[in-house]
Amino acid sequence: MSSSEILYTTKENAEWWRSAVIYQIYPRSFADGNGDGMGDLKGVTARLDSLVELGIDAIWFSPFMLSPQKDAGYDITDYKQIDPLFGNLDDFDELLKAANSKGIRIIVDMVPNHSSDQNELFQAALKAGPGSPERDMYIFRDGKGLFKRKAPNNWPSVFGGASWTRIREANGKKGQFYLHIFDSTQPDFNWRNPKVLDYFEDILRFWLDRGVAGFRIDVAHGLIKRDGLPDTEDFSTEMGGSKSDDDLTIEQLERKNPYWGQPEVHAINRRFRKVVDSYDDRIMAGEAWIMPLTRMAEWVRSDEYHQAFNFDYMFAAWSKEGQRKSVDRSLKAFGDVGAPSTWVLSNHDVIRHATRFAYNDGELPPQGDGIGAHFRQPDQALGLRRARAATSFMLGIPGGAYLYQGEELGLPEHSTLDGKYRQDPTWFRTKGKRVGRDGCRVPLPWEAGVGAANGFNTTGESWLPQPDTYRALARDQQSGVAGSTLELYKRLLKVRKELGLGAGTFRWAPEFENENSLAYVNGNVAVISNFGTDPVVLPKGEILVTSQVDLSAEGYLETDQTAWVKLS
Repeated sequence: MSSSEILYTTKENAEWWRSAVIYQIYPRSFADGNGDGMGDLKGVTARLDSLVELGIDAIWFSPFMLSPQKDAGYDITDYKQIDPLFGNLDDFDELLKAANSKGIRIIVDMVPNHSSDQNELFQAALKAGPGSPERDMYIFRDGKGLFKRKAPNNWPSVFGGASWTRIREANGKKGQFYLHIFDSTQPDFNWRNPKVLDYFEDILRFWLDRGVAGFRIDVAHGLIKRDGLPDTEDFSTEMGGSKSDDDLTIEQLERKNPYWGQPEVHAINRRFRKVVDSYDDRIMAGEAWIMPLTRMAEWVRSDEYHQAFNFDYMFAAWSKEGQRKSVDRSLKAFGDVGAPSTWVLSNHDVIRHATRFAYNDGELPPQGDGIGAHFRQPDQALGLRRARAATSFMLGIPGGAYLYQGEELGLPEHSTLDGKYRQDPTWFRTKGKRVGRDGCRVPLPWEAGVGAANGFNTTGESWLPQPDTYRALARDQQSGVAGSTLELYKRLLKVRKELGLGAGTFRWAPEFENENSLAYVNGNVAVISNFGTDPVVLPKGEILVTSQVDLSAEGYLETDQTAWVKLS
């Protein structure tokens, strides 16, 4: 294939999700409508106009269902109720109606791998005893060894420690173990039991009937565990493989990770898809932490998920080689199954990319962990410059795109958050050895100096404190300010939509590159990023967008900057 050949072309009359920009809201941290320090649905409704102004197409909500909040809502007690922390179903209906009236669709998070241990199904399983139909809704096993004291296998928890907890039976004696790939308060469902699928189909229909545009499915690759629950060869707790696994066969990967990406999960995907397809214009996006991309693409075949999050791209190095290889892999792997790639740089589980890009490959903690005060602190100016350039590079590529709340403000990770505030289970299960993900979940600053939380609410209360740097990055400090990160995002999304770049064509453009820059063309727009130290001369044409605040009239692109040029 020649370097100038078109690598990607979007189908005509493509579905909305193939090119949509979807904005992730982490409900407890977006906006607080009642002043209790916890974000809520009323807070989101009050701030919807800011998202219209930003230019997004849809919102994906992290969970707001009834939960003890042991894992920030990813431990659900009742999948059909709103947790009082966030409001109630009437508040949700009001939000949905308001968002739809402004042209914004609503996607909700679904958590089918596990429930809360307070869920009535798990409570019934505890009471019913070994071998009962109630216990078969989850994964219970007898222990091994003398007095059955040893866990059924050696699987580690993603959050630290073992993934098995032993219970006391109704008679008070020590009994079976139950599996929890995450926290001990999050028992895994037994997806080999068809009653579990029936249970979730009913939940999907409940929200679809309410009018949601679809679902983001949490831990989509983890629902099936290998039959027999054999010991694992992999103790890294990486979710579904890493780039080092690229040369392994699918069979080798399945042996390495008996709790991730098992082949029987695809039958579940297809059942979910049939439910969603029975409604008009709805979608499913899968959180499938599966490498390599050729394997991840199996989750987005035409009868499975519509989208899968592109974690290969999220973690691609900020370098010419890193970006080019990941884009090539993505367009080929997803294109081979007729799916769009979804481009993403940040979410609620990873270090914000305005901080991540301040480090080089190999310097960061493992996925699922954050940066604490003991860690080498980032060069925030470098991280933000690269983050702005990376976002500008990403948003010009055809396909869907996901943004994480606050990245439009250039928010960095809270990398010095005191342990007394931390709430991530990882912090507690590792006794502080791993700080967890709280640093990327800090409430947003809206108006500088309005309370201690800078306009997150009017009271100053906040479930996590903001770092001092957030005041200068508050939305009101950036709105209308030329060169601000907020205005850059607005401009990127406006031009992307006006020129149809999300549903465009893609080819690499070596004619606009030098040794340390990378360029591609989408339609008649050239996107150029400079990874080197020497300036790059931009091609002739109209400069549509630039991440470089002080781009000169001569069109010299400095290091770690990106520009969009409408070709003459």
